[in-house]
Amino acid sequence: MSDWRSDRIGSALRGANPTVMCRLTAGFAVIGDTQFLPGYSLLLTDDPAVQRLSELSRPRRAAFLADMDRLGEAVERACTRLDPAFRRVNLEILGNTDAFLHVHVWPRFDWEPDDLVGGPVWLYPPDRWTDERYALGTRHDQIRQAITGELHTLSA
Repeated sequence: MSDWRSDRIGSALRGANPTVMCRLTAGFAVIGDTQFLPGYSLLLTDDPAVQRLSELSRPRRAAFLADMDRLGEAVERACTRLDPAFRRVNLEILGNTDAFLHVHVWPRFDWEPDDLVGGPVWLYPPDRWTDERYALGTRHDQIRQAITGELHTLSA
């Protein structure tokens, strides 16, 4: 497959997804393609056929939710260390666009605009999702390394 984005889970399983930070018990912790909220990450299931949490067996579901907790805590720890304006982490399982089980892990900050900070991240203007200045790049290496380090610490 030429573009890992068209098969995010398959490319992660093959070791070809460059956004993967860490292999967890039931999925992959990845850094988000957009970083208008620095540290935005996702947990992807490790089974591309799974679309809903309810499709996992109870033990796999518990493992996936434990991975979600671990990634959320890793993002919280990293963002707390790197930005004094860090507020909290929002965790969301949506699945309206991508038909595979995944969790959005959104760090939230005091520097966000007043009209957006108290609402869901999905209310941000469309340009935040597509503007190249927010696209994942080498300038995000510090936050990516911090989250990855926290994941390894929490997994030890």
